[in-house]
Formats: sequence, C-alpha cells, structure tokens
Amino acid sequence: MAKTKIPKRPTRDEFVLEELGNQITEAFHEKSEVLLTVWGWEEQVRGQIVHLDSRTSKVHVEQGSETIKVPFMDIMRIDYPRD
Repeated sequence: MAKTKIPKRPTRDEFVLEELGNQITEAFHEKSEVLLTVWGWEEQVRGQIVHLDSRTSKVHVEQGSETIKVPFMDIMRIDYPRD
C-alpha cells in the first residue's frame, strides 16, 4: 500500500518568521480583526487573536463564539479585512 504524497510546508527564513510574529503580536495587542492564510487549510481564518500560546506555539483566534487554534508555523500570511 503506497502512501499518498502530502506536499511539505514551504520553508521560510528567520526574517520572514520574525516579521510575521511581530504582525501577529501587534494585532493581538491592538485587538484587531485579522484574516489569516493558513497552509493546508482551504478557507482563511477570520477573527480576533485572543491568546498567544508559547508552550504549544498556537495562535488562538476567536471567531464568533468559537475559538480556533492555529499552529504558528502554518500561518503563511496575515491581512486585515477591508470591509
């Protein structure tokens, strides 16, 4: 039985990761609504960052009454909704 080939997450250098981390921290402190593009997820995650968990390296995004935990390394991009 052959394994299905899953594409690997793109590698990013430390400067890109640092900039992404700074943007996430800023959005968390300003309580801004964000739009996260996550590797391997079909839909973007939209909501407010309510917790940054350094132990598990997950970003907790509140979307209505639901909290979505997104692994930091899977976040490819952060945007701010324009509507």
